[in-house]
Amino acid sequence: MKMTTITKVGMATVLAVVMAGCSSWDSMSKRQKGAVTGAGVGGVAGAVITGGGVLGTVGGAAIGGVIGDQVGKNR
Repeated sequence: MKMTTITKVGMATVLAVVMAGCSSWDSMSKRQKGAVTGAGVGGVAGAVITGGGVLGTVGGAAIGGVIGDQVGKNR
């Protein structure tokens, strides 16, 4: 599995955004926490499924964020 520079930058960007979202974790609602967690898990899952593809990583993060938001809404 060969990762290109764009893939590495994309994955680092997603990780940075997720970590920045967690910096204010205490003041977040359950829905927001669900969205951040879902985006992180979805991004990792998308990267694994597509072999580190940027679109898979970003797409997984987007879909995971939406699912996490909906799960957090029901709590």
